[in-house]
Amino acid sequence: MAGVRREVVDVRGVPVSALVLAVPEPRAVVVALHGGGSNAAYFHDALWPRMSLLEVGAALGFTVVSLDRPGYGASSGHGAAFATADQRVELVYAALDLLCPVGSWGAGYFVVAHSLGCALAMRMAATERGSGLLGIELSGTGVRLSERAVELTAEWAAIEMRPGALPSALREIIWGPPELYPPGGGASSRPPSSPPPPSDALDWAGWSAKFPVLAGAVPVPVRYVVGDHERWWRPAREDLEDVASRFTASPRVIVDAQFRGGHNLSRGRSSTAYHLKVMAFVEECILDKPAAFNQLNQASAG
Repeated sequence: MAGVRREVVDVRGVPVSALVLAVPEPRAVVVALHGGGSNAAYFHDALWPRMSLLEVGAALGFTVVSLDRPGYGASSGHGAAFATADQRVELVYAALDLLCPVGSWGAGYFVVAHSLGCALAMRMAATERGSGLLGIELSGTGVRLSERAVELTAEWAAIEMRPGALPSALREIIWGPPELYPPGGGASSRPPSSPPPPSDALDWAGWSAKFPVLAGAVPVPVRYVVGDHERWWRPAREDLEDVASRFTASPRVIVDAQFRGGHNLSRGRSSTAYHLKVMAFVEECILDKPAAFNQLNQASAG
């Protein structure tokens, strides 16, 4: 099995980049979508391979593709080509077709999304093609903000006028207690930050109202997770159940609070445990496709 590689594909003149760890005869392709101000490296901690979604997925027989979302990585500066949400969905599906030719999908695509990446994942699932996804995994998002996040949101304009205050406030909310992370208090586990494109601001605006609408259009299995140390969204059990109730078209919705997890579940000490649960859910979703399940297991037996 080859190592993680960076690939760039051309989608009608727009370059789209990704980190890819491919395996021969994959059980499925796991597509990972990072959050705002991050990049594809969010899901691959090169310093701590056990914490990498790509490494864990490949070890269990899955090809993993961590995309730079539209506006990040190679597509930065090409915003006019994906100004609308529909265009961003089309761009991602077209990029996946180039990165993963037909015949290399295994049982199909499964989408893992974090924070603002969840908007793209839910829209992907809501399309006609999305009904064929194995399922989606969502983390770092929700409907109800925490009390501290509400305070920060109300103070946003004032914070922007005070140099240095915004990064400090975001560190408090986004990263949480340093003991959740490997040596270095989280700083050593953070992927390089990337300037967010204008489309991120559009996705974030009114998100608490948009979430239920998008959720109601998702026709595939869903797993929704927050860290038990989440500080941006409310992680109480009743809040998890409330979010689950919004996926009215999904045949199966699972909720979980990740033990010793913060907002960035794929970058902390608990990320290995989290990623193993993700892959377990992918396996469960494959069970919903008996023909694919039988074909995969006959191939492995042979």
